[in-house]
Amino acid sequence: MAERKIVDGRGSFCPGPLMELIAALKTVEVGDELEVLSTDKGSANDIPEWVNKVGHEYLSTREENGVWYIVVRRKK
Repeated sequence: MAERKIVDGRGSFCPGPLMELIAALKTVEVGDELEVLSTDKGSANDIPEWVNKVGHEYLSTREENGVWYIVVRRKK
């Protein structure tokens, strides 16, 4: 069963949340999901773009009270 790991990048600016996601992807299994929490609005565009570029799966983005929640799945 796939796991979901939280990557808390709140308070850091680009490319901080993306770099934290890249590090976290190395620690999970193929099929696992990661949810990035970011207060940097740029992450809502940058992370999905990078995820698609490198071959992982972008699942969703939502914003609540100035925090973006970006969910991706490790594909390789």
